[in-house]
Amino acid sequence: MHLLRFLIVAFFPFSLAAQHHARLYVPPTDTLVQKNLSEWQNLKFGLLMHWGTYSQWGIVESWSLCPEDEGWCERRGPYAADWYAYKTAYENLQTTFNPVLFDPAKWADAARAAGMRYMVFTTKHHDGFCMFDTRQTDYKITDPRCPYSQNPRANVAREIFETFRNQGFKVGAYFSKPDWHSPDFWWPYFPPKDRNISYDLKKYPDRYQRFRDFTYKQLEELCTDYGRLDLLWLDGAWVRPAATIDRSESWQRGIPEGQDADMPRIAAMARQRQPGIMVVDRWIPGEFENYLTPEQGIPAEPLGVPWETCMTMGDSWSFVPKENYKSPRRLVHTLCDVVSKGGNLLLNIAPGPDGAWQPEAYDCLQGIGAWMAVNSAAIYGTKTPENGVFRQDNIAFTQKGKTLYVLYLIDEKAENTPEEIVLKNVCPLKGSTVRRLGHDKPLKWTCTGTEVRIQMPPSRKPTATPADFAWVFELTLKQSKD
Repeated sequence: MHLLRFLIVAFFPFSLAAQHHARLYVPPTDTLVQKNLSEWQNLKFGLLMHWGTYSQWGIVESWSLCPEDEGWCERRGPYAADWYAYKTAYENLQTTFNPVLFDPAKWADAARAAGMRYMVFTTKHHDGFCMFDTRQTDYKITDPRCPYSQNPRANVAREIFETFRNQGFKVGAYFSKPDWHSPDFWWPYFPPKDRNISYDLKKYPDRYQRFRDFTYKQLEELCTDYGRLDLLWLDGAWVRPAATIDRSESWQRGIPEGQDADMPRIAAMARQRQPGIMVVDRWIPGEFENYLTPEQGIPAEPLGVPWETCMTMGDSWSFVPKENYKSPRRLVHTLCDVVSKGGNLLLNIAPGPDGAWQPEAYDCLQGIGAWMAVNSAAIYGTKTPENGVFRQDNIAFTQKGKTLYVLYLIDEKAENTPEEIVLKNVCPLKGSTVRRLGHDKPLKWTCTGTEVRIQMPPSRKPTATPADFAWVFELTLKQSKD
């Protein structure tokens, strides 16, 4: 993760970056991938989980290993002054990782009740520690050096995939293409200078080919031994084809030519073993980026291509002891905003070193779920309205067939119910009924030109319950007989 930090700082403003990237989008031609992608677009709300040995220190995932002078790479603690000592201590976290409270069924139940319908799990982050039983390295949760390896649920990726799949979720594997533990990426003979390989690829092409083969074999294991996978979510965009490197961008200047993963080979293997699987090679335009993944932000306008905002429930992708969780109201508003622009929301929750989510995460999901229980018709299977009107001040719009949904986002400080809601550039056809989801009685409305006024009945304080995070009005459009 954290790629968007470079894009925002060194590229151009977030929305312009997203729009530019969308213009380079290449739609899939495989009919099974098209079908899977279409189904995924209708799900709208998913769960992402970053979890690894780093949770024991309550620090950023992987990035403190990276010898770059950036805020998210800062080392802290007793080993911080010596990079070698720090890396040794970090990798020794494997010997104390014992998440005895790991209970994926509890996660799946909470996610399902919140309205989430797909899940992506970090099988391996940039640090190279594998949360699955790979045969390619002993730097994994199932190695005897890890205390949790003796637990029957030690292959946590398998447990998570099976549990969520059994709950009806589409499931995806997050996988980092760079691997800072692999001696064929960061060769110990040459100390790394940045996030890229630590040696001259042109001098040692055989070493890098070994790394490509290592990556391929790990992904082959995931696509072969872990049941149905709907998505490969590949991170680490500095591992990319030479033709896609933009030297004008600071984070790409040091990328050596040839530092790619051989995506044609990987995708062909993945789709042979998992027909229709989506491949998301993040931030690398082309046929292997089946949808775009803006990070920690929302485009100002619809992108016109499949996309997903990945965002943290708190401030961090990884576990921190005192997380600053966003409120359920704020996240509901985020979901409404994303969906009105044709996107999906992938919300990250980070398990702790004991294998449990923090209580606040469950509370947040419960609040979102209470809102979704009443209003999910305005989320699932919807699109940006055909007339192009997706937002008006604190109102978002979605559409499903001939039904228009008006999502009135209510500030937590609101004291009074508005007497009427005025919608501009929207007017129901003659014969339409207007009602608020969760209420049976239709509402009175009038339309003059392209402006509609919906009369609101007297009500309690508009922030009384989770259903009041956002009121949803349904405009059922009927053909006029006149």
